[in-house]
Amino acid sequence: MSTEFEVARLSTGDADFAQRLDALLAWESVSDARVQQSVDEIIAAVRQQGDVALLEYTRRFDRLGADSMAELTLESERLAEAFERIEPQQREALEVAARRVREYHQRQKPTSWQYTEADGTVLGQQVTPLDRVGIYVPGGKAAYPSSVLMNALPAHVAGVDEIIMVVPTPDGVVNELVLAAAHVAGVKRVFTLGGAQAVAALAYGTETVPRVDKIVGPGNIFVATAKRAVFGQVGIDMIAGPSEILVVSDGQTDPEWLAMDLFSQAEHDEDAQAIFISWDEAHLDAVQEAMERLLPTLEREPVARASIAARGALIACRDEAEALELVNRIAPEHLELSVAEPERLLPQVRHAGAIFMGRYTSEALGDYCAGPNHVLPTSGTARFSSPLGVYDFQKRSSIIHCTAASASELGKTASVLARGESLTAHARSAEYRIHD
Repeated sequence: MSTEFEVARLSTGDADFAQRLDALLAWESVSDARVQQSVDEIIAAVRQQGDVALLEYTRRFDRLGADSMAELTLESERLAEAFERIEPQQREALEVAARRVREYHQRQKPTSWQYTEADGTVLGQQVTPLDRVGIYVPGGKAAYPSSVLMNALPAHVAGVDEIIMVVPTPDGVVNELVLAAAHVAGVKRVFTLGGAQAVAALAYGTETVPRVDKIVGPGNIFVATAKRAVFGQVGIDMIAGPSEILVVSDGQTDPEWLAMDLFSQAEHDEDAQAIFISWDEAHLDAVQEAMERLLPTLEREPVARASIAARGALIACRDEAEALELVNRIAPEHLELSVAEPERLLPQVRHAGAIFMGRYTSEALGDYCAGPNHVLPTSGTARFSSPLGVYDFQKRSSIIHCTAASASELGKTASVLARGESLTAHARSAEYRIHD
């Protein structure tokens, strides 16, 4: 890998700016036909062979030999034991983060409601939690206890009865911090499974793994492809692409702060994206210089370097208004408004997963402990998607309760519309209840 610092410099004044930006943003989260075929085969095998297929795939992909699913099952006692094993400082950090995440999501809880019309008709909505949810937690290149908190706690707040967690443990290596996070988040059972086979087990159930109603949590390309394949059989949160950050600065924030904010996402993986926008050319130069100087100091320097070279960019724009146009065009997962008056700009931001306001609010705080969820829409899907929340673990049922009088009156309207659609059984069903 080259050690020369590379990052794209773009300007909105360039004739080819739109094409270059489109190329920079292009991403397909679910891969080619080869991956799809492999995932389809794994799902079919798990559906047909159940636990036998799970044990075989765990031996093959995670190099973990197990004679029974009991060896791949961790109950609540083991999770509590992990919590006691970790360092006191880690226990405290998990508890502080969990408290903040739980308190934030408590405010999201929707309530059931009803109203009564003048003729006695009662209309409303009943909100109920899902029965059982599956949480996928990555366990390959890196382990993410924060992901456990962000996925499990909203489900817990929503009232989900049972939360099943799956996490791969390649070569049998178990991350105690991940298990401790599961304990803090109220998870009672964990299966050390990963990949498309874990998704299939959650979607269809096996002799040991119970079938769930919804699967949430990030994973690699095989996990993303499997989630898309089982959607409809179960609900899913989203098909997430690589992590992204877009930072907008007015030229007054310390360039080193901004460089490290960009690296905080670039270090996730080589496909992550970090973009910086400013209308101050000298500031752009200063941030680029800080990035070049600080990059060699990172522990994950090769990953961050590859990410910045492939998908990073520093963009010069004309003014604040044009910067906001770019924000809404890009629809980033994470947006930092590193400006003097972020509240003034906020109403103009239409598309962003999470918005970090002001110079002191680094995106990293949102990843771990600020409170809002860090499971966010990527790859421009913030145009129509929202962060994971309590509402993702609940259903809404409509309530309709007619009196004899209101059924008679509504029946007249329903009859006309039903006969207009040639659905006479509909019409007659309504007409039976009409009386003069």
